[in-house]
Amino acid sequence: MPITVPEGLPAVETLERENIFVMDRGRALCQDIRPLKILILNLMPTKTATETQLLRLLSNTPLQLEVEFLRMTSHEDKHTPLSYLLKFYKSFDEVEKNRYDGMIITGAPVERMDFREVDYWPELCRVMDWSRGRVYSTLHICWGAQAGLYHHFGVPKYELPEKLSGIFEHRILRPEHPLLRGFDDRFPAPHSRYTEVHAEDLSRVPELEILAVSDEAGVYLAANRNGRQFFITGHCEYDRDTLAAEYFRDLKKEIPISMPKHYFPDGDPSKTPVMRWRGPASLLFSNWLNYFVYQRTPYDLTELGA
Repeated sequence: MPITVPEGLPAVETLERENIFVMDRGRALCQDIRPLKILILNLMPTKTATETQLLRLLSNTPLQLEVEFLRMTSHEDKHTPLSYLLKFYKSFDEVEKNRYDGMIITGAPVERMDFREVDYWPELCRVMDWSRGRVYSTLHICWGAQAGLYHHFGVPKYELPEKLSGIFEHRILRPEHPLLRGFDDRFPAPHSRYTEVHAEDLSRVPELEILAVSDEAGVYLAANRNGRQFFITGHCEYDRDTLAAEYFRDLKKEIPISMPKHYFPDGDPSKTPVMRWRGPASLLFSNWLNYFVYQRTPYDLTELGA
């Protein structure tokens, strides 16, 4: 089924080349169906790349989605023209009175900063508080997961000795959980971060449960037991070459950086990485949409509450 996005969004061209059905809102209005309303707070500097990655995963279900993008107006984006943001993104004031079936809060390259040092932290906290009553289920990714865990539950983050980057194997702790239905016992996923959360801190919060971990990368997936909040510490949405682009970018800037682990064939950065995490990523997103958005959200969103 199609995903509905703002007309003219650059990500559409890439998705259509991959035979992903995308349509604008004009065509969607002709269909007698209530699509799931999904709000994406995109905090990544690579706006178009992140839009494409997330829309690709969201499209992999038989459900029709209507996607909107949200930006932080208290932050001046240096990588994306304001004209682009004004055309394709909404401010919080524009969506505050709306209700959504699901929401995604992305990562951001600010994990080495204290949360309160991030210029848009007060606005983000306002959005996260709002999401508890106006969104049925929210998916938090990487720094977005750390921000959500800290704001909602007081779970701290810890700086790592060096950047954690690579494709790591994860094992499932709760195979019966609907979010992990269809998963193998072990599955790969990318990580790219300078900080981490600790399992012992999450275990002290009664509302939280850890669903998947990695011996090398630590906690990967945690959930609120009520199914309304999920936290992914990695970047399962990443493309084949995203980690490579980050690695070569940091080398060019002469930032001390190790090669991403378990990523380049034979440890040779001149070789094309093998894509082996798209299956688990697609399954995770489709399970979230099916079991925690589509099947649980009230048909009439005005009935949605905290």
